[in-house]
Amino acid sequence: MALASTEKVILGSIAFAIFWVLAVFPSVPFLPVGRTAGSLLGAMLMVIFRVITPEQAYAAIDLPILGLLFGTMVVSVYLEKADMFNHLGKLLSWKSKGAHDLLCRICLISAISSAFFTNDTSCVLLTEFVLKIAGQHNLPPHPFLLALASSANIGSSATPIGNPQNLVIAMQSKISFGSFLVVLLPPTVIGVLVNALILLCMYWKLLSVQKDEEDAASEVVAEKDVSSHEMHLLLPFRNRSTSCENETHQVSSSAPASARNSTASEETLHNGASQKKHGTAASDEVVSVNGLNDVFPEKHSKGKETLAPRFKRILWKSRVYFVTIGMLISFLIGLNMSWTAITAALALVILDFKDAQSCLEKVSYPLLIFFCGMFITVDGFNRTGIPSALWDWMEPHAKVNCASGIAVLAVVILVLSNVASNVPTGNLSLLGSAANLIVCEKARLAPNLGYTLSFWNHLKFGVPSTIIVTAIGLALIR
Repeated sequence: MALASTEKVILGSIAFAIFWVLAVFPSVPFLPVGRTAGSLLGAMLMVIFRVITPEQAYAAIDLPILGLLFGTMVVSVYLEKADMFNHLGKLLSWKSKGAHDLLCRICLISAISSAFFTNDTSCVLLTEFVLKIAGQHNLPPHPFLLALASSANIGSSATPIGNPQNLVIAMQSKISFGSFLVVLLPPTVIGVLVNALILLCMYWKLLSVQKDEEDAASEVVAEKDVSSHEMHLLLPFRNRSTSCENETHQVSSSAPASARNSTASEETLHNGASQKKHGTAASDEVVSVNGLNDVFPEKHSKGKETLAPRFKRILWKSRVYFVTIGMLISFLIGLNMSWTAITAALALVILDFKDAQSCLEKVSYPLLIFFCGMFITVDGFNRTGIPSALWDWMEPHAKVNCASGIAVLAVVILVLSNVASNVPTGNLSLLGSAANLIVCEKARLAPNLGYTLSFWNHLKFGVPSTIIVTAIGLALIR
């Protein structure tokens, strides 16, 4: 594709630069509008500058990807209601040996799930869960978010359904699922292991410090719990001893009065004793009733009444898991991923048999809008001809029949995928993969758990990880 007119090249580059700056730095001082508004601004400028027409802008929006994201978001809401993430949290914490072990487990789960659920789906499902796990263990979120996104990207390369790019390549080249898996599984496994090793090397000290603080905090909490438990056990005895002391004091003080007026004293003592006896009996009755309530809770006596709702709850959870497994099988057999995800989402809405508004409100609509603007902006930049001109210039040097050509090709792909790809892939920067952006935005928008994964935090890890993993992958594939 030849370069467009000079006017379109300049204006398109300006619009793309504005989008890129706001996507990378969502809180820049001169325009702190965020990523979502920044993507819409870039899309609008592409149309206003006449780099693309309104019709071309609408056509640039990748509806299958939006449908896949929306469907998987809805499915993730119902999976959360079905306690899947609680079970996953127990799996991650089972015999865990600390923060470093937890990091490796997240890498493994993210890679495996992305190979079958796609990297975007895995990041949609797991981002908030990873934030909760990090918060529960008093750990910094960003190493675990990086582990989730980078492992999802690497793991997704193992199968044709791991990401949309694999699917396009497999369909156009007519590579079977099995052949694809056999060739790419070994470099994928090694890539995930190397990526986890890089994460451990970069954040070992940080996770160790946080772990020490967590252990100290847990010891303090444990001591407080023991102290409060002891006080709770001693409280009834202290109350009883206090009441006995009060009775003794009252009896001793009534002795002089009885010496002065024995008749009145006898009546007083008789009335007081009967009142104290009645009061003590009532107190013992209250204590005994409270003790019975502690030993035999009310819900225990209503076990038969709660059995039916519990059975319904288990049955509903089974339906959610069954629908999710059906969605996965549909992905595996090659059905349309977008419509499969939407169908699964609607099936769960119907099976829930309730107003779906509360569940649909949990969908991250700003993320969907961000992708709409990104698709339009990137398509406009592609129409300027700059990416094509760059490729035409590098193509003679990117021959796959020699090592230098493979290296040049890898560099070109890495650069283009992190700058101007329609659905970019890669771990180098936040813009290198849709999964990276999903993790970043889902983490930022997570209710009560919001965390901003900055561009530089990602870049510090993304550059060495991308270079090392890509080099190893190219060597193994050859």
